[in-house]
Amino acid sequence: MNLATKAIIVTALLIAHCNVYAQDDSDDDPRANTNLGMPISAPLNPAGRFVNLGLGINVGAGYNFTRRHAVIGEFMWNGLLTNNGALAPLRVALQNPDISGSGHLYAFTGNYRFELRGRALGTYLIGGGGWYFRTAHLSQTVTTGSGITCTPVWLWWGFSCESGTVTADQTVASSTTHSFGLNGGIGFTARVGDAPYRMYVESRYHYVPSRGINTQLVVVTVGIRY
Repeated sequence: MNLATKAIIVTALLIAHCNVYAQDDSDDDPRANTNLGMPISAPLNPAGRFVNLGLGINVGAGYNFTRRHAVIGEFMWNGLLTNNGALAPLRVALQNPDISGSGHLYAFTGNYRFELRGRALGTYLIGGGGWYFRTAHLSQTVTTGSGITCTPVWLWWGFSCESGTVTADQTVASSTTHSFGLNGGIGFTARVGDAPYRMYVESRYHYVPSRGINTQLVVVTVGIRY
C-alpha cells in the first residue's frame, strides 16, 4: 500500500470520526480526551538530505485535569520518502542503478497540553517526549566492497565506518535505530457540531538523537479531537 492510498484511508477515517460524533450532546469539559490526525512531516537536516515529505497517522488519548491542563499519550507513524541523494552514492559505488529504498518513523510519546479554549475557537501549546524508532529499508541486500569513502548517507542506511571508509564486507538490507526524543509545538482548534468535538491543526517540532544521523522534523497534523 503506497503513501497516497494510506493518506486517503486516514482522511476517510477522519471524516467518519467527525460524522459519527458531531451529534453528541456532551458538554465542552470532558475528563477524557482523544485525537485522530494525519501528520505531514518535513524532515530537517541532516535527515532532510536523505528523505522528503512524509505522510502518516497520529492517534492519542489522555486525561483533562482542568479545561486548560491535560496529559496525552500518543502514537505517531510517518512514512519517509527517500530522495535520490540518499541512493546515488550506493548506486555509484555498487554500479547498480536499480537500488531503491524507503523509511519509517514510529513514536510513542507522553505529552502535556496547555489550552485556551473558547466556545468556537481555541489554541494550545503541547510538548513532551518518548521513544522514537526509525527504520531504513533497501530494495535489495547490499554487500560493501573495500575502499568506499564514508559519507553520512552510508550511516543513514545503517552501515558502519572505520578510519574514514565504509567497513568492507557488510551486508545490509534494513536497519533500525531507536532513542528517546523530545517534541513541542502549537495548535489551533475549531468546534465541529456539538461539543466537545473539534477539528485541529497543529505544528510540532521533533528532535531525536538517533544513531548515525539524528532525526529532526517539523510535523503538521490535521485531525479531529475530543
